[in-house]
Amino acid sequence: MKHYLLSVVTPTDGEPPAPEVLEGIMRNVGVFHQELQAAGAWVFAGGLHAPSTATMVRPKDGDTLITDGPYAEGKEYLGGLCIIKAPDLDAALDWGRKAARAITLPVEVRPFEGEVEG
Repeated sequence: MKHYLLSVVTPTDGEPPAPEVLEGIMRNVGVFHQELQAAGAWVFAGGLHAPSTATMVRPKDGDTLITDGPYAEGKEYLGGLCIIKAPDLDAALDWGRKAARAITLPVEVRPFEGEVEG
């Protein structure tokens, strides 16, 4: 079965939701994850810290160079991800719609190349 990445697109200038709003979102995300698991589509999901916590490791002259900060700065960043199994793009997009409704943020759906074991 094909694997897809559902990426949560988070605005850099967005305000975090109020705790009572965030609680409802997290409850909806939990229900979404349970639905994925019940359908056998679950592989992995997780949220990410802010881009300011990122560290870049780059190859340089046969060694590596380590720098603080994200790879690229922008108006949006990867706030979290979910890897799912789906029979085709239409099914993956259905999961993407459910994720976007649960998270209340845009979700990018992208297939992995080839077939992935597991």
